[in-house]
Amino acid sequence: MKAIPPTRKDRKKPAPDMPKIIIYTTKICPYCIMAKRLLDRKGVSYTEINVDADPDQREEMMRKSKRRTVPQIFIDDRHIGGFDDLYALDQLNQLDSLFERV
Repeated sequence: MKAIPPTRKDRKKPAPDMPKIIIYTTKICPYCIMAKRLLDRKGVSYTEINVDADPDQREEMMRKSKRRTVPQIFIDDRHIGGFDDLYALDQLNQLDSLFERV
């Protein structure tokens, strides 16, 4: 019998001076993959929450974001949105500043 994978996955250990980044995903979501690649390229740590098999986590995501689609990305308590929103911030050179603590 195949074990169900955990719904949370931490990428790297977060540095104490880095914000907490959470990304809600599903397994076969191309935009989720692109968002994780962008965050990986930036060298930031994040917690991935896979909502495929966890309706409670999906409900939490929808409550926090007011959206039903994945990915949903949060930097600290700020809701960034999906991949398009994350990418737009990067193109405007506004994303890196969100990774810095003042």
